[in-house]
Amino acid sequence: MRKIAPSILSANFGILKEEIRAVERAGADLIHIDVMDGRFVPNLTFGPPVISSIRAVTKLPFDVHLMIEHPERVISEYAEAGSDFITIHVEAEPHLHRAIQKIKEKGVKAGVSLNPATPLALAEEVLADIDLLLIMTVNPGFGGQEFIRGSLEKIQRARALIDGRTPGVLLEVDGGVKLDNILTIRDAGADIFVTGSAIFHSGDYAKTIGEMKKILDGTAC
Repeated sequence: MRKIAPSILSANFGILKEEIRAVERAGADLIHIDVMDGRFVPNLTFGPPVISSIRAVTKLPFDVHLMIEHPERVISEYAEAGSDFITIHVEAEPHLHRAIQKIKEKGVKAGVSLNPATPLALAEEVLADIDLLLIMTVNPGFGGQEFIRGSLEKIQRARALIDGRTPGVLLEVDGGVKLDNILTIRDAGADIFVTGSAIFHSGDYAKTIGEMKKILDGTAC
């Protein structure tokens, strides 16, 4: 079943708890949380205390995306804050396998992410050890960017790689996912669709998520 994961990077931080409750009521499947350190990407966002404070707000899984340098150092803190998935970047962690094992030791599902210019081959050696592969379709660091069209072929290759080797791994896509391209991304093979501004700037979360789900389910008119 394909899933919608609203990214709270695009939410109103002043009423963050209300925003999370609103997208849950609207039909979201996961809450995507972009953690940025101002080094690996040029922005600062959420830390473990924020994640811990919003954990009681929703029963939806927390899909925590660590866009930070050397994520192995802080995996314990993010796991204990209430993460259900922790995804780390292959570009940011030289000891990738060890970091993945640390995530799993904490009872959390492990993901790895690739920036748009990073070859898919860099994730192949850990594919059997992870639960989720995240393909970035914008350069990480800011919300509201346009989907990089050349990423579609990479998503297709990732789908073929997963199906051929580790069918249980989820394929997630993050960056510029909107109503006008979600069908194309679905057809390329994605399982989880991270979308921020398309939902939080829409003015009607239920309508937008509902339309996205109809497209994903093939029931849209």
